[in-house]
Amino acid sequence: MLSIIILTKNEEENLGCCLESLRDLNLDIYIVDSGSTDATKDVANRYSCYFFEHEFENHAAQVNWALENLPISTPWVMRLDADERLTPELAKELTEVLANAPKDVAGYQVKRRVFFMGRWIRYGGYYPTWLMRIWRTGYGTCEQRLMDEHIVLSKGKIANLNHDIIDENQKGLTFWVDKHNRYADREVQDILKNEAEAQSDTLAGDQFSQAKQRRWVKTNLYSRFPLFLRAFIYWLLRYTIGLGFLDGTPGLIFHFLQGFWYRFLVDAKLYSIRMEKQTPLVQSGAAAMNQVSSVATGSNQ
Repeated sequence: MLSIIILTKNEEENLGCCLESLRDLNLDIYIVDSGSTDATKDVANRYSCYFFEHEFENHAAQVNWALENLPISTPWVMRLDADERLTPELAKELTEVLANAPKDVAGYQVKRRVFFMGRWIRYGGYYPTWLMRIWRTGYGTCEQRLMDEHIVLSKGKIANLNHDIIDENQKGLTFWVDKHNRYADREVQDILKNEAEAQSDTLAGDQFSQAKQRRWVKTNLYSRFPLFLRAFIYWLLRYTIGLGFLDGTPGLIFHFLQGFWYRFLVDAKLYSIRMEKQTPLVQSGAAAMNQVSSVATGSNQ
């Protein structure tokens, strides 16, 4: 009935919890690994997963490679991250819903419930986050971008499931910070690419979704505010009006890092790149001024 695709690289700390949540489901699990040097493969083998290796280019390309090359024979496909797991309620719901899905429904959205430092992040506009994660085989592809990529359906309607995916990374705060530093690099590349090609940063497909709405707000509202100031405004709104303060001390850390520090870091990297592009102009202008000064000095002698 269902095949699950999980992308991995050095995920031995997370993968066990993910696969354990799938144990009672009758499904095919495909691991697409990009060069793990830890015990990721051993964990996958313990749960009888199909294990494939493919060089990593970016997340979207890896997902699309999996969709095009894995021997998927089930009518439905689901994408799951190694640090995510199904709630028992969602596992039961999947079994019931997919067996009786209306023919015009091509995909299902699920809610993501993020845990940070052991705390469920319920406020600050962070829950529920709806993600299109289950779709009919052959109907979905991953949009080509480096960051914040989503599955886009070629046809059909999207329906919502009632229960959650849990997102809880086991690798600690230092890994989280390093990962978001890399995310910032990818997001900056997407921004610069869209600027260079004069592209509208919209989510493809006819379906209205939370992801499409949020991207519209980010492109048409957030991006119009000044660099750096917008990160502070976003965090302030999220933490106060969005009630992020109700998430306790872990929430304070999460909302500050994810809502302010990360967004500020993206702006800082954008600013740095734009300044570097202006440097040759500044240098050539300074050289021209030196030449003018030399001529003026010579004429006065």
